[in-house]
Amino acid sequence: MSIEIKVPQLPESVSDATLVNWHHKAGDTVARDENLVDLETDKVVLEVPAPTAGVLQEILIKDGATVTAGEVLALLNEGEASSSSVSAKSGTPAVETTQLPKNEASVSVKTSPAVRRLLDEHDLDATMVTGTGKDGRVTKADVMSFLKSDHSGIVTPGDPAPAIAGGEHVVALDRSEQRVPMTRLRARIAERLVAVQTSAAMLTTFNEVDLTEVMALRRRYKESFEKEHGVRLGFMSFFAKAVTEALKKFPVVNASVEGTDIIYHNYYDIGVAVSTERGLMVPVLRDVDQMSFAQFESELGAIAKRAQDGSIGMEELTGGTFTITNGGVFGSMMSTPILNQPQSAILGMHTIQQRPMVVGDAILARPMMYVALTYDHRIIDGKDSVQFLVTVKQLLEDPSRLLLQI
Repeated sequence: MSIEIKVPQLPESVSDATLVNWHHKAGDTVARDENLVDLETDKVVLEVPAPTAGVLQEILIKDGATVTAGEVLALLNEGEASSSSVSAKSGTPAVETTQLPKNEASVSVKTSPAVRRLLDEHDLDATMVTGTGKDGRVTKADVMSFLKSDHSGIVTPGDPAPAIAGGEHVVALDRSEQRVPMTRLRARIAERLVAVQTSAAMLTTFNEVDLTEVMALRRRYKESFEKEHGVRLGFMSFFAKAVTEALKKFPVVNASVEGTDIIYHNYYDIGVAVSTERGLMVPVLRDVDQMSFAQFESELGAIAKRAQDGSIGMEELTGGTFTITNGGVFGSMMSTPILNQPQSAILGMHTIQQRPMVVGDAILARPMMYVALTYDHRIIDGKDSVQFLVTVKQLLEDPSRLLLQI
């Protein structure tokens, strides 16, 4: 029986998707629930599994096409073996084999859809590339590094230059170019960044935070915290809790603009920017004010992992009231983050550095971090933005205030 493979229901507010790549070709035998094709939306990559075991009879939509919910992608013959499984001459069954697509040949090699597409473009197998990502995951950087170091006559940095007659050396310069289309996510990010520049009156205020007390608290309790709760105590939970308390004092910073109306949110859904192979994503943690430190750390770890491996849902990326982004993990000293509309404010964290500070009558080395608050000046005045950031600073420099909510 022939079964139609259709585009699944797309997330709310998403009208179409791009067919990234097929993992099988017509005539391939597939197992039930095996991923057939990747569909990329503005935010997430959707996998379309086989509803039953069978043979992929015909592919109707090619790579790179734009598709909509319910559109037929392919036809699958249920329960049929491939033609190669029967000997045409003898009529006796041949040894049945399941042909795995390239880059799924080894289940031990972890790759994202974007990486698999890059591997396919260059006719590579994932097992050829050494993964440097978490748990041995092969990243785009790993693939690009492999391509540059491939034995193609190009001398990579650190390699000895080939010798020629007379003892001289030459270095082959790679002046080639590669033109690739933006992914839907990257194009969407670009569109939103340009739009926010023209639709909001963005201004940034700065301050610096002495993290001595937070770091001492983490050192004192990190082992018992992890033993008790099964998660590590990170800096982000302190910042999220401090932000939440500051938002309660300055509700306009937690508000959004809709036309000529200001919408005040009486809940605290905090987005945390996460860097992924496909680009920057901002998963949202709901009702952070109701969470303990352990709950926040656990939920943040889980949702960030889903963002990085491409399994996050659209509903987890929408509806936030405030965003925190941490450029410090990449070494950023200072930056001016861009609003994540329709939100009206975003907090930027940066790298922690030991700097000489005047403490009382002494000059001491202290772990300092610059923090930045970008806000929409249409509804947030300078006074509120500055006092909001000062409140965050005070709560972090004396974290006991978080427990007492003062």
